[in-house]
Amino acid sequence: MADLNVKPGDPPGKRNRSGPGVTENYDGRCIGGTKQGSFDIGRLNNDGVVEEGPSVNTNDGNHRMYTEIYGERKGNTTFTGPGSFNVSHGRDRNSDSDVSVSIVAQDGNIFINASDGDIIMEADNISLVARHGETDKGNITLTATENISNNSKKFGVNASNTFKIATSGKGNVIANSILTCYGSIFQAVDDSCAVKDSKNGLKRVVLKNTIV
Repeated sequence: MADLNVKPGDPPGKRNRSGPGVTENYDGRCIGGTKQGSFDIGRLNNDGVVEEGPSVNTNDGNHRMYTEIYGERKGNTTFTGPGSFNVSHGRDRNSDSDVSVSIVAQDGNIFINASDGDIIMEADNISLVARHGETDKGNITLTATENISNNSKKFGVNASNTFKIATSGKGNVIANSILTCYGSIFQAVDDSCAVKDSKNGLKRVVLKNTIV
């Protein structure tokens, strides 16, 4: 571990900040340390571009909590560890409406990534809400390389403007009890309209849905 104590003759607070990183720090402190780990203030990050505020470290460097106060990642707070990261709160909450755990990004994105595993969300109710005043925002996108499955007693979709269900393969609509279809106007079109247009000019519908 680098020497984090003030060197004799160095003025308090002296740092070499001539470049993009922090290369020297003369007022760092190791508040306490044992063979298991240490609590430091003013430590230089291993990559040499960040000065840390308070940090908790194991001696192998794999298990850490540190704040970054100067450098290219100023304002970051980072937890690293070789095992599980667990947060358990809310045992003594006053009512069901109380928030037990809150994660708020005041400006910017929230990124959750399981690079080799699954993300599991389980609760009494789950709500996904995207709202924004601009027309190009307020969207929810689901993308899967294989399947998107829904199993529920009821499944409802209410689109205030339009909806579309499309596939390049086979499509099925099945109701083992009663299937009700309603529309103020019905259009049923097959590929024969591409060869000979119908009286209603439905060839345009074929072209719209087959030309890429």
